[in-house]
Amino acid sequence: MRSLTLTPQTMPETSVNFRAPPPSPVASGRRSTVTNNEFLTEFLETSLRVPDLVLPDKIFPKQIHHETPPKVDFVSLCFHKDEDLIDVVSESIARFGCFQLLNHGISQQLMAAAVEAAGGIFLVLPGKRDAVTRSPEKLWGFEEYREGEEERSELNEEFIWRKDEELKLKMEGIWPIGYPNFSKKMETLHSRVEKVADKILPIILKNAPKKLTSNGDIIGHGNEVGTLCCIYKHRQDINRNNQWVDSLKYDVIRMLIRGTDYSHSLCLHVCDGSSEFHVYSKKSWLSFCPEQGALVITAGDQIQVLSGGHYKDVIGKAIFKGEREDNISMAFLYSPQNTKRKIQTNTERPISLSQQAILAVILNLMYHVLIFVLKKV
Repeated sequence: MRSLTLTPQTMPETSVNFRAPPPSPVASGRRSTVTNNEFLTEFLETSLRVPDLVLPDKIFPKQIHHETPPKVDFVSLCFHKDEDLIDVVSESIARFGCFQLLNHGISQQLMAAAVEAAGGIFLVLPGKRDAVTRSPEKLWGFEEYREGEEERSELNEEFIWRKDEELKLKMEGIWPIGYPNFSKKMETLHSRVEKVADKILPIILKNAPKKLTSNGDIIGHGNEVGTLCCIYKHRQDINRNNQWVDSLKYDVIRMLIRGTDYSHSLCLHVCDGSSEFHVYSKKSWLSFCPEQGALVITAGDQIQVLSGGHYKDVIGKAIFKGEREDNISMAFLYSPQNTKRKIQTNTERPISLSQQAILAVILNLMYHVLIFVLKKV
């Protein structure tokens, strides 16, 4: 069998009819290519230039109002149910977003011991903090500052504490000597603070309208996280050149952009020894000197929703201007767990699939037993 081989002599020739497009006409008055490129470059540089943005005064007011919120006795408020005092608290939260709580039953010795033990957390070396750094999946640990926030870390350090077994194991691994003592004191203080908040929250909401969903749930009341504690280390250098103002502005801008990091109803601040306490809301900026031994109570985002906007979410921050190098403050973000209350209805309770399967097995056994008995008779 002969194979067919195509050689250049045997390949058929194919003629291609191709004509280049005619050149585009150029007007005699048009600039040259080089001139056009320079004009385009100048236009793009001017158009794409990012302007410097400055927050208007309405976002962060320059005027600080110096007025002291009321000092409220815990026993008279929660046990004697003083109606006049309840009105004072309601008015203060609606106006300032905060009030001071005295005679709350938490000893100054306990608060001082917890604060002193908390100072040791920030002695943990930076290299060991990686395993206990806060993330979206872990709501506890050291606060890690993002790129561009280095100045913020030079002003304050922050550690988020909560009753969590994983946190306890990891902290005991990197701080085995001090953490058990600190954790014990914090758990005791945490329990006392929650008891105080449990008593106060219903009284605060007594005179405020509550928002309900269609099925009877109270909107925004409680979550699965429970109460957290933000522990702050205030550096001495922050008092120079009013750097604390920049620190507070950072917190405010972060709240406006990212929202509240931790949803909560109330925030109970332990800030003994602070020179001032600042409260910021979208309407005003308040500064006062807190009473020694008092808990400063500020309103959170949940209480704003619960009250239908009657109360406003605020940011509270302790300011230290003393000679001590290290100052510690605590903010307990109280959010009651499992407190969604339903309006009782007479609707029937459905039977689950597992219950139906068990019932079917029981009926089947009873059927066979009955047949067996009838045959014996």
